[in-house]
Amino acid sequence: MRCVIARFPFDLVKSEVEQAMSGITPEPVTGVSVTVGSRVYPVMQVGEVVTRQNRRDFTVGEMRRALTRLGFTCHEPQPAAPAPQTPPAENVLGW
Repeated sequence: MRCVIARFPFDLVKSEVEQAMSGITPEPVTGVSVTVGSRVYPVMQVGEVVTRQNRRDFTVGEMRRALTRLGFTCHEPQPAAPAPQTPPAENVLGW
């Protein structure tokens, strides 16, 4: 399928993306991620491998749209767990 990423057209095929990512170790996921095969990769890592461009040249939205159209499952970032609530410290001076 033809996808435009960073103003350049790419002919991407799902099996070719899977093959390109097969030997790549996933980076820690901190934002939007995508499942390729049985592994979960950051969307920007997949974009860098597939397009051979610097990550600064394209956006998460471009890659998410292209990967979704190819049939991959994209995942939104998980919200950070709230910090545990600590009880207020007792007033040592008695005020």
